[in-house]
Amino acid sequence: MNTPDNLKYTKDHEWVRIEGELAVVGITDFAQSELGDIVFVDIPTEGENLAKEEKFGDIEAVKTVAEAYMPLSGEVVELNAALEGAPELVNKDPYGEGWMIKVKYSDASEIDTLLDSAAYQAICK
Repeated sequence: MNTPDNLKYTKDHEWVRIEGELAVVGITDFAQSELGDIVFVDIPTEGENLAKEEKFGDIEAVKTVAEAYMPLSGEVVELNAALEGAPELVNKDPYGEGWMIKVKYSDASEIDTLLDSAAYQAICK
């Protein structure tokens, strides 16, 4: 299981990369492997302000649909448009080209509540 040390994680299997006042968000390598082949990513929340742990979208795989949750409170300022035509990027490169949203987070203290790589790996066993 790939869990880069430079990222933060949620118990719901989202990852977060802080880039200044923005947070780039996607689902973890563990999550995409559990879901299997991803065929559609639906994120209708661009431009919306959402609370931490609020649903921001759905990830549809061949056999199931999973919900994706906000790791931090804030405004969804950008969607990964590449996923519209190539949702399989989430399977191929979950921490790179498979990112899902960018969030302008509203409460920096919430970053400290996220898991580091070791703590995330411990909950995936």
